Amino acid sequence: MSPSYDFDTVVDRRGTWSVQWDGVADRFGVAGLLPFTISDMDFATAPEVLAALRDRLGHGVFGYTDWQHDDFRSAIAHWFATRHDTRIDTGQLVYGPSVLNQLSQLLRMWTGPGDGVVVHVPVYDGFRKAIGGLGRELRGVPVGDADALERELARPDAKVLLLCSPHNPTGRVWTEDELTGMAASAARHGVAVISDEIHADFVHEGHRHLPWTRVAGQARWALITSGSKAFNFPALTGSYGLIGDPADRAEYLRRMATGEGLESPAVLSLTAHIAAYREGGPWLDAVRGYIAGNLDLVADRMAAAFPELGWRPPQAGYLAWIDLRPLGVDDDALQRVLIEREKVAVMPGAVYGSDGFVRLNVGCPRSKTQAGVDALVRGIRAVR
Repeated sequence: MSPSYDFDTVVDRRGTWSVQWDGVADRFGVAGLLPFTISDMDFATAPEVLAALRDRLGHGVFGYTDWQHDDFRSAIAHWFATRHDTRIDTGQLVYGPSVLNQLSQLLRMWTGPGDGVVVHVPVYDGFRKAIGGLGRELRGVPVGDADALERELARPDAKVLLLCSPHNPTGRVWTEDELTGMAASAARHGVAVISDEIHADFVHEGHRHLPWTRVAGQARWALITSGSKAFNFPALTGSYGLIGDPADRAEYLRRMATGEGLESPAVLSLTAHIAAYREGGPWLDAVRGYIAGNLDLVADRMAAAFPELGWRPPQAGYLAWIDLRPLGVDDDALQRVLIEREKVAVMPGAVYGSDGFVRLNVGCPRSKTQAGVDALVRGIRAVR
């Protein structure tokens, strides 16, 4: 018999220093809003992860820790083999405190000030902050526009293709043909590829994620990811990556150990990853199925209220990226109504460089999803 998990019971996250719940006023200017914002979930992590964390806490000694051991490496290899049908070279593994930290380190290694970093737009705002903060130039190409991508990669100062796979915020799962085409273009123009695959474990039925290692070819590359998104433990910190070139890998590790002082990882992150990747598969399958139900709820509600949108659930993730442009809705007016009247916080598309969209996080109990989509529908109707 498969295990049973409860995703309907609401867990009160207020007062836990939650960015989504307690920090909502920082972005929206009003405290106490019902949030559908930053991409973490309102569910407790897998019971198997919690049990492993309790066992480790019971040991009581939390000294400096090493990540370069077989328990961690083999758990990652097991996960890639069983979930993505991909055999990885564990000798290529590296560690970092977060995916964005790894990204910043790689951009420092592979680019200089003013160099172009090519990304698909709309773009995750963390990418924009990292690229701009380092003084590099973000070069946006529309999702799915292979010709525009080729033109940008061909520019002499284009140094990195930063790929979000699956894509955030659209939830697009890249096909094998698309990925092999990107790899060929990058190799042709001498552009390195950094593939952020933190959403890979949330691909929905009918679609398949292909890790970059399967298509990397001759281009310089890195794959960066973490179990924290799928298993909802980003507060534990911790991520890992694979870097193809041995010299690049050694340089990355040298920089992390010396310039960054980050050679020792957070032990609870290692514990959580190992437990998740060895034992957490059934929980992840269950939560992904539950979230697919949430997304179907959003689709049904939007179809009933605004059939002209033709909105369909994303191919991956728990973020409903909704194009409202056919309705002629004023973004600022909608945000005012959502905040002031409906008392909800929903991310505007402008955060990701796309006016006329909203991003609704439905990684939550169904009752909250229902409240959020109902508030969004009422808000849209109020400003049309």
